[in-house]
Amino acid sequence: MRYTMYFHFLMLALLFIFPATLRSEDGSQLWLRFSKQVKPVGTIQVIKGKSTDVTLALAKQELECYWKGGDVILKLDPSRKDLKDGYQISQHENQVYIIAGQSVGILYAVYHLLRLQETGAGIPQSGLVEIPAYDIRVLNHWDNLDGTIERGYAGHSLWNWEELPNKLSPRYEQYGRANASIGINATVLNNVNASSDLLKPDYLKKVKALADVFRKYGIKVYVSINFSSPQNIGGLTNSDPLNQEVKRWWKSKVKEIYALIPDFGGFLVKANSEGQPGPQDYGRTHADGANMLADALSPYGGTVFWRAFVYHPTKDDRAKQAYQEFVPLDGQFRDNVILQVKNGPIDFQPREPFNPLLGAMPNTAKMLEFQLTQEYLGFSNHLVYLAPLFKEVLDSDTYANGKGQTVSKLTDSRGHLGRKTAIAAVANIGLDTNWTGHHFAQANLYAFGRLAWNNNLSSVQIADEWIRMTFTGVQEFAEPIKKLMLESREAAVDYMMPLGLHHLFAFEHHYGPEPWGDIPGDVQTGCHGITIMRIAWDWALTERLMEVVL
Repeated sequence: MRYTMYFHFLMLALLFIFPATLRSEDGSQLWLRFSKQVKPVGTIQVIKGKSTDVTLALAKQELECYWKGGDVILKLDPSRKDLKDGYQISQHENQVYIIAGQSVGILYAVYHLLRLQETGAGIPQSGLVEIPAYDIRVLNHWDNLDGTIERGYAGHSLWNWEELPNKLSPRYEQYGRANASIGINATVLNNVNASSDLLKPDYLKKVKALADVFRKYGIKVYVSINFSSPQNIGGLTNSDPLNQEVKRWWKSKVKEIYALIPDFGGFLVKANSEGQPGPQDYGRTHADGANMLADALSPYGGTVFWRAFVYHPTKDDRAKQAYQEFVPLDGQFRDNVILQVKNGPIDFQPREPFNPLLGAMPNTAKMLEFQLTQEYLGFSNHLVYLAPLFKEVLDSDTYANGKGQTVSKLTDSRGHLGRKTAIAAVANIGLDTNWTGHHFAQANLYAFGRLAWNNNLSSVQIADEWIRMTFTGVQEFAEPIKKLMLESREAAVDYMMPLGLHHLFAFEHHYGPEPWGDIPGDVQTGCHGITIMRIAWDWALTERLMEVVL
């Protein structure tokens, strides 16, 4: 009897104690599941770095915690401007040498080194040099000031505006680290359907608090603005971009921002689209509005991302509206304005042809905008690996100036020497423990960062990296998972866009089928077929598009 009671007591104790020794798998570490090195094998040495450089200190700390190899020499060489924020890695015997022109380049190189370690790859015998394809690699958060996220499927916003600036969530540091590990160096904190309140002094102090956290990770902060802010919070009678009072208001506001955040990135603007205010409200052009803001930002090195996603629901065909509005403005934008162009002419559909604006406007800087949050791809309920979609667009040949003029070549740094280049994606991040709602949606964030850094990578290579870093490299697991990921996007296209027909989903929330919907501008059914009717007056557009692709 005594033995039985003792046995039951022991079993009960184990039921409570044993689970406490196990760490549950919750996805919170993303792909950064490095195991700490108890006894470092090599030493980490920094050459020519300042002791006060927090980014260098962070890079050194990451190696000291997780590097399992030999000695590593970190050399900061400001004369290596050719590397931009990239780096050079080489190995001689048992020593690894990292050279970068900027301290953030050292940090990126450290994460590259750890990635090689985790995936079982080695440093090539000839070494390697990495220079990012795009200068600005930016996440666009569609987060609202009340904590909700437009088209967000991973919980509420990371940014707790009520607690900022006095209380900083530890997840802000984790966010910075995750982004730095894949080379993302910019973040837009708020929704493109922006509230003017974010430009009020109290909120700018909150923005500053976030910028201070992200700085050591090489991340600059941007904000989306409401074009009518001079009226909404400035007390002016209008927001006409050619009004001198409006210009002065924006210059004063920008000066206020840079006094708080010296490395502030700039503004993202959605104007005259889906009911948002803009320069056309006053008979002005997109160039007039963008240039007014660009002039205010220019003295500080700031940039304007001006979205080219414009359409009016009452007009006949939204696919052509952006082209018609922007192409006549080619060459009229300031040098620090970049047109942010969605990957397709409609709206982040499971499959679209590349946006024709990407092959037009040779005298205007343009940047791609992808969407990580799965607004039209099953929210965070469906496993859809988006790297094949990204690659499909990047590798598409626009034939803008003959064969070989791919979207990537026309938007990355190869064809824009001396001009800032950028690429953006709408974030899929929220407060959920695993960050993205669906564990495999993390792969889409990872893929965007890797392609923003190197757009020559393949979907297969990126999937292989992510699986090895997130789970394991054991072939029996990795190969079927990789096959599942690589086939998932095509499967989604088949069941969401049969026969290439788009907008067959529920109109309000974009989840689930609604092929019976009767929305102007979407697919219609009639006696002539199932299609969008494009009749005689569209031939002029067709001719212009043919000039782009032939």
